[in-house]
Amino acid sequence: MSQRRFFLLGLAWACAVLLTSGCASVDHAFETKEAHPGLQSTAHSSLANLPAPDNKIVTAVYQFRDQTGQYKAKERGSSFSRAVTQGGTSILVKALRDSDWFRPIERKGLSNLVRERDIVRSIRQQYQGDQAERLSPLLYAGVILEGGIIGYDTNVISGGGGVRLAAIGGSGEYRQDQVTVYLRAVSTQTGEVLKTVHTTKTILSQKLDGGAFRYVDADLLLETEAGISYNEPTTMAVTEAIDASVRALIVEGLKAGIWGGRQDPATRDSLIQRYEQQKKRAARRDYFDRLLQPDNRPGLGIEIGGGGLLYQGDYQDPQAHPSVLVALRTSVAPRWALGVEGTLGRLNAAANRFEITSLSTDLQLTYYFVPRARVTPFLRARTGVITDLDTEPYTFGETAFLQGGASVGLEYMATRRLGLSASIGARYAADDALDGATVGSYHDSIWQANLGLTYYGLF
Repeated sequence: MSQRRFFLLGLAWACAVLLTSGCASVDHAFETKEAHPGLQSTAHSSLANLPAPDNKIVTAVYQFRDQTGQYKAKERGSSFSRAVTQGGTSILVKALRDSDWFRPIERKGLSNLVRERDIVRSIRQQYQGDQAERLSPLLYAGVILEGGIIGYDTNVISGGGGVRLAAIGGSGEYRQDQVTVYLRAVSTQTGEVLKTVHTTKTILSQKLDGGAFRYVDADLLLETEAGISYNEPTTMAVTEAIDASVRALIVEGLKAGIWGGRQDPATRDSLIQRYEQQKKRAARRDYFDRLLQPDNRPGLGIEIGGGGLLYQGDYQDPQAHPSVLVALRTSVAPRWALGVEGTLGRLNAAANRFEITSLSTDLQLTYYFVPRARVTPFLRARTGVITDLDTEPYTFGETAFLQGGASVGLEYMATRRLGLSASIGARYAADDALDGATVGSYHDSIWQANLGLTYYGLF
């Protein structure tokens, strides 16, 4: 074996070992771990730190169950495991106890409790006769909590992307599920439903992988791959949704005066105000749990950006050159915007046999796929004139040519007035004489990539 082949083989083994150990060393995935206290949801701290009540509310929970009826999905065969936890009652009772606002009493296992009390009473009667000490009466609940896990939606949003060049590359995928919990408080005195709240929690799954597959020598093949995936635990998502529901129920009760707390009015008002802000923020979310901004892109916007131009025409060996642009754009409908754009740059090819300074002036029509979202794809159609600024006089057919085109891109709204965009597209000239040569059946065209910064609300 030649030294080169020996070196490449050793390098392949080293890469494989590093990739494998790198994935396996993520928190010692191949090592067993000892049991530890259960993890707390991210909503637990805000629940446990609520101001103390005047009096704890005696509360009964008979059943808080999974009402979705869904089973875990499998690629092959069927599964009899439920999609979400069946222990919602236990999670809810713990949340009530940790909030320090409620005194939960046992009702889920009431038959076991009554049976055990009968045993205690019988044994005391047997040994103490008529002088047997009587058991303390059971507490009765002033409020019954009802509800359940009423929704589990899978693949609400899914997607991914990847790149591979010369059999070397990687890819990533993600999936978003969603669980919804309803909780209501019922008065045992009147049967009235005092308050109903509901919370929604997204469940995110992510996967990243990469690899290489190529010949490094005539009879030596290198193949490596590595990957890692993260799946948010469904039980923790349900726990967080229940914790958030209990907190919301407490604040709703404070706001309606159903129960009181020992906190001063300023503290109570601050708590309610923060909760109302959370509700307003939640009201801006769509069915895919995306935070919408209904007042995106107000008024007239001005975009300043730059990118690159690449000529495609009758001369070979085109070269990319930088470009700058200025555009004005205004909304004419929730998803549509009209604008004008000017782009300045250079076009050349074939060892400078063709080289001009071009100015493209376009009228644009933009369609935003999700106009109220923070990030939205868009499709932009354009028509206008491209002018050769190096040659005078400026006349149609000689130095100025009609053109049309389209581009696709993404816009990220950092605020409701400030947008960052990236796009790529092509312009197609209506005449093949842009480069001074008329060869073939296709007209000259220009590829363009842009990065832009847009400020909306000039007027």
